[in-house]
Amino acid sequence: MQRIRITPRHNWEKAVEQLGFGFHSTNVPYWDESAYYSFSMDEILQLESATAALWELCLNAVQFVIDTRQYAKFHIPDWFVPEIERSWNDDHPSIYGRFDLAYNDQGEIKLLEFNADTPTSLYEAAIVQWYWLQDFDKNKDQFNSIHEKLVDYWGYLKQYLLPGKLHFTCVKRSLEDLTTTEYLRDCAIQAGIDTHLVFIDDIGWDDDRKVFADLEDEGIKNIFKLYPYEWMVQDAFGKRILEDRNKALWIEPAWRMILSNKAILPILWHLYPGHPLLLKAYFDQGDLVSYARKPILSREGANISLVKQGRQLQQTGGEYGAEGYVYQDLCELPAFEGQYPVIGSWIIGQQPAGIGIRESDGLITSNTSRFIPHLIQP
Repeated sequence: MQRIRITPRHNWEKAVEQLGFGFHSTNVPYWDESAYYSFSMDEILQLESATAALWELCLNAVQFVIDTRQYAKFHIPDWFVPEIERSWNDDHPSIYGRFDLAYNDQGEIKLLEFNADTPTSLYEAAIVQWYWLQDFDKNKDQFNSIHEKLVDYWGYLKQYLLPGKLHFTCVKRSLEDLTTTEYLRDCAIQAGIDTHLVFIDDIGWDDDRKVFADLEDEGIKNIFKLYPYEWMVQDAFGKRILEDRNKALWIEPAWRMILSNKAILPILWHLYPGHPLLLKAYFDQGDLVSYARKPILSREGANISLVKQGRQLQQTGGEYGAEGYVYQDLCELPAFEGQYPVIGSWIIGQQPAGIGIRESDGLITSNTSRFIPHLIQP
């Protein structure tokens, strides 16, 4: 794995905007093609294998949490547990997830966390970096079959959908969320699914029919949401899920609430102590001298503290932490010219599908990180 400096394309802003990538530069530059990461095929195969293995570990961990009813550790309210168990026992399908991995120069891969409910950076990983590669060197390849696998898997999921449209929803105020949602919707359309976009702010509840409804008063039977379950269960909206007479199929399903929570990290370590892909993790500091303290529900690197040999290395602010913390063995990301990359490895359906890389100026990957493209060097 190498970081290679290059000259960005002339008028690259226009090139990515033509792809519908409108959030390439917000308060800080996000898309950065002044460099790329180069991998050997052996390294890619190692990342692919690790992603498949971690997916299996995570599925086993969900079954363990449900069997042993450890929901309180995940800050999951009791009233929502039946929906989690129903979605798991009825095998409600999921579409995607992103493992955040550390990959050092010794070839070791370690799981930092799993973004299993509302993972972002999908569009830039699937589409934007692929078109960058076509301009930069179309004779090279990427670890990137994300788009093809999304279309194929939506086609597979058609058999699970209830009769009616597949609604897609996100919040109105986020261009990033809307871009990701519309991209996933486009993949579903390519798979032959009838779709409809409705912002989550506009989803209503029909108290007579006891169903969710869109702005045209059509009952919702299938819905993809880019909106976290931990927010939904805090709203009156979320409690309607158990009253819904349509028993709408939610994607991602409620059981993903277990995997999207950092409490899964100590559970994984408990089940697979010493596993080479895992970092030691607990619900308290335990025997850790150097560690990352993470809120179980934080996003975008908020409220994380890194401690090395009793000395604080880095800390971020934010609004999380009241829900509790986990402690994970400190894994210092490798530095490339002062930049620290995290590899986001995508699982689509049940298969590894590709990677996207975000890098930061520090060890914590936050909302100021930059997306850097990659290629495979033969």
